[in-house]
Amino acid sequence: MSGKEPIGNAVDQILQNVDGASLQDVERARECIRLLLNLVEKLNADLRKAQAEIDYLREQLQGRKGGGGDRGSEGTGSGEAGGTTTGTTSRSSEKERKEPRESHESRKQGKRERIRIDREEVLKVDRATLPVDAEFKGYEEVVVQDVHLRTDNVKFRKEKYYSASTGKTYLAPLPAGYGGEYGPNVKTFSLLLAHQGNMTEPKIAEVLRNVGVVISSGQISRLLAQGQERLQEEKEAIVEAGLASSPWQQLDDTGTRVDGENQHCHVLCNPLYTAYSTTPRKDRMTVIDVLRNHRERIFRLNEEAYELLRQFKVSSGVIEGVRQLPREQDWTEAQFQQRLSEQLPDLSQGTRDRIREAALIAAYHAETEHPVVRLLVCDDAKQFKRVTEELALCWVHDGRHYQNLEPCVGLHRQLLEGFRKKYWDYYRELRAYQRAPTPERAGELRQQFEALFSTVTGYEALDERIAKSREDEESLLQVLKYPEIPLHNNAAELAARLRVRKRVVSYGPRSERGAKMWDTMETVLGTAKKLGVNFFHYLRDRFSGAPQMPSLAALIREKAKILDLGPSWPNRASPPIY
Repeated sequence: MSGKEPIGNAVDQILQNVDGASLQDVERARECIRLLLNLVEKLNADLRKAQAEIDYLREQLQGRKGGGGDRGSEGTGSGEAGGTTTGTTSRSSEKERKEPRESHESRKQGKRERIRIDREEVLKVDRATLPVDAEFKGYEEVVVQDVHLRTDNVKFRKEKYYSASTGKTYLAPLPAGYGGEYGPNVKTFSLLLAHQGNMTEPKIAEVLRNVGVVISSGQISRLLAQGQERLQEEKEAIVEAGLASSPWQQLDDTGTRVDGENQHCHVLCNPLYTAYSTTPRKDRMTVIDVLRNHRERIFRLNEEAYELLRQFKVSSGVIEGVRQLPREQDWTEAQFQQRLSEQLPDLSQGTRDRIREAALIAAYHAETEHPVVRLLVCDDAKQFKRVTEELALCWVHDGRHYQNLEPCVGLHRQLLEGFRKKYWDYYRELRAYQRAPTPERAGELRQQFEALFSTVTGYEALDERIAKSREDEESLLQVLKYPEIPLHNNAAELAARLRVRKRVVSYGPRSERGAKMWDTMETVLGTAKKLGVNFFHYLRDRFSGAPQMPSLAALIREKAKILDLGPSWPNRASPPIY
């Protein structure tokens, strides 16, 4: 019984198998029971789905009536990257796949090593309280952390001169980093609270007023917007350095409201950086824009483009028409649209989009002056497919499909739990392979995969899910070819939560400029954290007027030489061959 088969047909099938003979035939009786149990599961799943839709519609109706709805009701739940899911509960597989953690004592010792000592103070014992025979045995050290929050308001007395010969007044300049009513520390602290602390502008103003700064939320808004052009340039340099640092990248996205309109925040990362990019769409062409650091689009027609058109199921007549256009040359978007309209004026919008997609992908793969991503680690969303030479699917995301199965039959629960245990046992074997990869072990693991995902349990929903995983064998086992890539996309999903927390507090930027500001600050914050750079000190250095710290992009390039994130791609400097 397939998941799409009408319930009436399934019931008829079962009833036709039930007769006097079948009750005496053990095998036929077992088959009837199997069909009945799977029917129960199907009905139960449909009931859960219908209940979730009812809860969602009830919430929407309540909102329209002015009730507002309960954001914490059973009908909604938060997805891993912050997206909203309906009628499901987020379940983590961390317990099943995690490895032993370091001891509490070792973590405590590591914490002490990270504490910077600003001053030392010797505490003496009142000798009058000591016995006569007490001997000095040295010192026992105790480290106490504390902070000072106070104003540093300065009245600058700027010398002023007037020259009658020139008719001009000459003033002493303010120190570097100072400008307007507030110094660099107020600007930096405001950015820290806004983007690392996820505080609203009125709350930031309230905190500063409690310290003694006279400031309004409107002034906070202006402070947060100052200097963004310089940081935007740094953000673009971070992305360019990050893309060049490894032949593989991780990508995910989450929703963002911009001026009340639904948009999408793309999170691009590897172990050296994290970059955020908010766009109106999240289709395949937008994904390429993100991987090209939003440079102007270019289009190219070649054999790869024609092959993509066949994969996109574009008619042979249209492909033949496209072949009449010049090959192996790059066009801007306007040029390509014009040539396409002249050659094929009667194209439907859908076909036109497929041609543009194919030509954009072909042009991206042919680039030589900028880094081209060779492998993308992501989930199985369709917009990620065909964008890069190879695709590595996230094991945690694939495993989530098994977690979402909710069998109500005891036998099916046992079958699911048994398979999930084998699933995560195999995952741990892949982790072990990454630490000591060999061609022989890779062959063994591939055979184990084929055996595991050829399992047939009799629980139809589980068997269908196992078959889908088997279809993704090549993408799930990319780690056997490239042991350095991660088995999951947690880095991108966890980075997406930074945007989720920000939008929970601030709902969304009110303009495209505000969205760019969010992207820039979150990119600097996420990258600084990965590189071990203090976010506050980095911003303070940038607002000081005389930067002393190296740029994050320079640190990425420096660390990329040491780490070598793509040892399995010895010739990665050259473009991919198709």
